[in-house]
Amino acid sequence: MIDFAELWTIIIRSVVSIVTLFVMSKIMGRKQISQLSIFDYIVGISIGSIAAQMTVDGEIEWFYFVVAMAIYAGIYTLIAVITIKSIWARKFFEGAPILLMQNGKIIYKNLRKVRYDVNNLLEECRQSGYFDINDLNMAVMESDGKISFLPKVDKRPVNVCDMKLSPELEGLVANIIIDGHIMSDNLEAIGKDEAWLIKQLKVKNVDSPEQVLLATCDINSTFNVFLKDESINVKHCLE
Repeated sequence: MIDFAELWTIIIRSVVSIVTLFVMSKIMGRKQISQLSIFDYIVGISIGSIAAQMTVDGEIEWFYFVVAMAIYAGIYTLIAVITIKSIWARKFFEGAPILLMQNGKIIYKNLRKVRYDVNNLLEECRQSGYFDINDLNMAVMESDGKISFLPKVDKRPVNVCDMKLSPELEGLVANIIIDGHIMSDNLEAIGKDEAWLIKQLKVKNVDSPEQVLLATCDINSTFNVFLKDESINVKHCLE
């Protein structure tokens, strides 16, 4: 027999738990999973475990779980502020980059320090596109555990400077119409007005912004339009 009173309590606790987690994540800031330090990971797991227990443990008042999560988030935030201001604290809590290769030579003692063997290093090289370790000049393990590689000069990809070209400037592309709505703030940010926009639309044979799915303008004032054209014949090639 389902105890609806208990079920209702679990539903309420679950909602409170989710809201609390959302608030805590906003307070603690944004970081991609790949950028999490060991301390970040431990705090995240701990808060998640407390939130999960909060939903089903009816013997303890939900308020105490919220307090526990708030303490974790508060300490985490305090440490984050300290690490911003102190280089020593940053190294202590987040770690420091470690050289694994220098001048084309593997630093064995640093490999042992990070609990890596040669096979691990070779695997990381292959995953980064270097199938011959002799092509590398330096390898650095970052504080988040990822390895950055610097190839030797003669093994680096050709860049624009090597080809002595003068490419156009690149920058963020401003979305000035989205789903038929003119984004006035974005338009103003690139130094344009609606009169300019309407003129550009006319050049593209577009009568109204309502016909536009997306319109963009880049740093070189290149204007592009994607219409709400439902007449496009889509040929499915993915299964």
